[in-house]
Amino acid sequence: MTASEQTRIAYLQAMGIDVWVRREHVSTSDTEAAVGEVPSVVAASGMPMPAGDVATLDWAALEARVAGCTLCELHRSRTQTVFGVGNRAADWLVIGEAPGADEDRQGEPFVGRAGQLLNEMLRAVGMSREQVFIANILKCRPPRNRDPRPEEEAACTPYLYRQIELLQPKLVLALGRIAAQRLLGTDASLSRLRGSVHTHAATGTPVVVTYHPAYLLRSPAEKRKAWQDLLFACSVASDRA
Repeated sequence: MTASEQTRIAYLQAMGIDVWVRREHVSTSDTEAAVGEVPSVVAASGMPMPAGDVATLDWAALEARVAGCTLCELHRSRTQTVFGVGNRAADWLVIGEAPGADEDRQGEPFVGRAGQLLNEMLRAVGMSREQVFIANILKCRPPRNRDPRPEEEAACTPYLYRQIELLQPKLVLALGRIAAQRLLGTDASLSRLRGSVHTHAATGTPVVVTYHPAYLLRSPAEKRKAWQDLLFACSVASDRA
């Protein structure tokens, strides 16, 4: 066994997985593809739209726009916005649901225990946090970590889509049911969404769905399934190389 293989097994053990078996893909015999349409966010919807043309903003201008955003009520309770962090030329874009209390204080996504597990998950497939870009559906923390509301998603969606356009990643990895459903415009369960390649309708980017690290902390028995999802995501990204 090579030193790199030993290191990878050590990371898997940190995730709570005892045996490492390389797989080329995840079986989809018990899953169904559920590629949904992401509704367009238009002024006719009655929901707030970002001021100006977000589609023309570069990284610096987009980050400044997000930092000063007051389009929904979440700006009243936030400590700061959580724009996203990582490599702005990354092949992978990792998307969660919304910032939590730690993220709201530090202004960076996935910085608590769930973030530590996410780091281990990435290392298990040979990547570091610094190699990917990490963002959320929402840029501000919902009070008491409740689910995002439609008007909040509508306000943040153009920002996220612009991030995807600027990155042009080979893959979006959606963490958890809320992120997956919002990205894909579907109400399908996580179990149905896992194991298939979906397409983000607005940008055409491949999307692979897995469990949110916070859920894995509560349900460690599901970590092996998450490992299968990560291997599947690697194969999808490799096909796009």
